[in-house]
Amino acid sequence: MLPLKEKDKPIVQKLLSAGCCARCVLRFCCVSVQAAYRKPQQDTLKELQAFISNTENSKSQESAAAQSTEENNKSHDAAVSEAPEDPPSKRAKLDPSGTGALSEEDAAVKLKDEESRVCVVCLGILQELCGTTHAVKIAETVKAGKYEFDTLVLSVSLPAQLCVREHSCWLHVKKEMREKSMAVDKDDLIQVKEAFKWVIQGLVAKELGGVAVVTRSLFEVSVGFTHPETDADCHFLATTCADCFRPTKNKQSVFTRMAVVKALEKISDAIFLKHYACPPAQPTSSCSPQDVQCLHMSVFIAGRYNKFSRSLPQTPWVIDGERRMESSVEELIAAHVLSSFIADGFNFSSSGREDVDVRTLGNGRPFAMELLNPHRSRLSKVEMKQLQETINKSSDKIRVRDLQIVSREAMSRMKEGEEEKTKSYTALIWTQKPIKSEDIAFIDDIKDLTLDQKTPLRVLHRRALAVRQRVVHSMNTRFLDSHHFYLGLKTQAGTYIKEFVHGDFGRTKPNLCILLKSDTDILELDVESVDVDWPPSIPE
Repeated sequence: MLPLKEKDKPIVQKLLSAGCCARCVLRFCCVSVQAAYRKPQQDTLKELQAFISNTENSKSQESAAAQSTEENNKSHDAAVSEAPEDPPSKRAKLDPSGTGALSEEDAAVKLKDEESRVCVVCLGILQELCGTTHAVKIAETVKAGKYEFDTLVLSVSLPAQLCVREHSCWLHVKKEMREKSMAVDKDDLIQVKEAFKWVIQGLVAKELGGVAVVTRSLFEVSVGFTHPETDADCHFLATTCADCFRPTKNKQSVFTRMAVVKALEKISDAIFLKHYACPPAQPTSSCSPQDVQCLHMSVFIAGRYNKFSRSLPQTPWVIDGERRMESSVEELIAAHVLSSFIADGFNFSSSGREDVDVRTLGNGRPFAMELLNPHRSRLSKVEMKQLQETINKSSDKIRVRDLQIVSREAMSRMKEGEEEKTKSYTALIWTQKPIKSEDIAFIDDIKDLTLDQKTPLRVLHRRALAVRQRVVHSMNTRFLDSHHFYLGLKTQAGTYIKEFVHGDFGRTKPNLCILLKSDTDILELDVESVDVDWPPSIPE
């Protein structure tokens, strides 16, 4: 039995007459029992017909009984010379003309017609598009993607015109509801999307071998529908509520679902009814299902990399559309990671970056990768170790360590307080003026030297012009010959080392030229350590 009450009967009658499907009738009656929607729609329609026909038959019998009583009162003394008529209840069943009752054959024809009619509100979404056939198609798409998942969430995208049609039907029964003292608001109606999920989720889960379909999951299956025949249903709103529809670059149509809902909240009933039919016009076709889309939430991996080449950029180096180097650190790592996780793409980030001619030694530079739509979402520790070894064997220009899967939240730790962290460097310095070891010894005693660094000329095309203060915490020297020495530095992260050495035409003050009273330049630079305690180290 459907969980309907006596006062629902005129609403059910009105909605069925308007061309609503059985499940949409339940929605407007605020039936929230999910099992009611999972029944075959033919069975639900039969129950609704029986529900309202009981009222019709009852009224017919009452009318016939009243008429019979009146006739009997007028002629109760008259002799009855003719055979008695059929009793009222039998007459109501056999005579469809005066009472509205139908024969079983006529009722079956009417039921079949209503079953085949496309719903004026959901446009077929809660009819044939909500059955096993569509569930099988969804499951087949998921299986074909060969994703790795334990649960899935089903997201549904509906045509915006459904909102207009639902509003029209709501106005159609609104007066009836008030007369029946039904304290129902439009927001109380069960949404098409919810009803669709209640029916389809169990069918999809069954086709996928019992995988749980939940409200939140890392794996999302998107189902969408279009209905070109009724696209124009929303168009009148653009003139009546113009401020709700503003063109945007990324949207193909201004009639988004959110914009239509906003417009319907603003428009008065009178203006709506002036521009749109109530109830809505009968469609000739059902919605067309769009391609099922599968999307796994991003997986994040982190590690540290060493760069041993002085001709390898961190990321692809492209200038004016022309590639300058054949590869990059990012690409050498990503090629194998993408293959292992079968991901569609990636975003690469790191704790700072080195120039193409700078090596990164020591424990390496922390990096992280966001893997987009990975078909594999987890690798065991052994598999991660194998992946790391594969990357390291593939090139002698880089090496990775501490490769591991991390959470999205952990990614932020790589950037937290980055400028408060320190980095250590070794630079090979050239001096124009001949030097002796004692000429550079004083540098070892300099501590916490504050620099004013105007944005370097070489990065001015990608960084805003500003003067940034940075600190050189300590330095040490190692004499080589009269024009060369090694300079070790421990600095605040974000310090431009090359500019500190040659001065950048006076844009960095103080600089090594000033300290040594000689023109100086940097010949080689190595990053010795990046003092960020992330990601956690993994024993070799």
